Amino acid sequence: YRRHRTTMRPLTEEETKVFFEKLSKYIGRNISQLIDRKDEEYCFRLHRDRVYYASERLVRAAVSVARDDLVSIGTCFGKFTKTGKFRLHITALDILAQYALFKVWVKPNAEQSFLYGHHILKSGVGKMTEGTPQYQGVVVCNLGDLPLGFGVTARSTDECRDLDPAAIVVFNQSDIGEYLRDEETLI
Repeated sequence: YRRHRTTMRPLTEEETKVFFEKLSKYIGRNISQLIDRKDEEYCFRLHRDRVYYASERLVRAAVSVARDDLVSIGTCFGKFTKTGKFRLHITALDILAQYALFKVWVKPNAEQSFLYGHHILKSGVGKMTEGTPQYQGVVVCNLGDLPLGFGVTARSTDECRDLDPAAIVVFNQSDIGEYLRDEETLI
């Protein structure tokens, strides 16, 4: 896994499996829509432990850039950790929001808390996609439908109805506040 760290290359079978398992928690079978596009051919490439989503045309053009000089290509979906696990980055939010199966909308009073990296409490939930299971990946939006980040549900939709207002409903995985908190490490 570590031998091709600096070369831009397609994902191996094992890397693809780990990456798609993580991605499917948020967008399910919509993964196929990312690859089978009508406008242009797109692919996933690994460069310096990060997975990028880019058009084939852009990937071909990037070959002419020296690998040490290539910083980024396309949209960064996240990175592989040293243990081989995959962690989604906030830079993938726009694409996740487009294809998300489940969403949670937060009230204005909970927006700032979420953007500071805190989990979402029941008192901050405006609405939630019906039938959301426990431990499901969700995209978090404000009531104006602007994507703010993504997380994992702590409870199912049905369990949330009877919860205490101070109970955690969504665990924060990533939010747009990371652009300020982690700007050095995002790319």
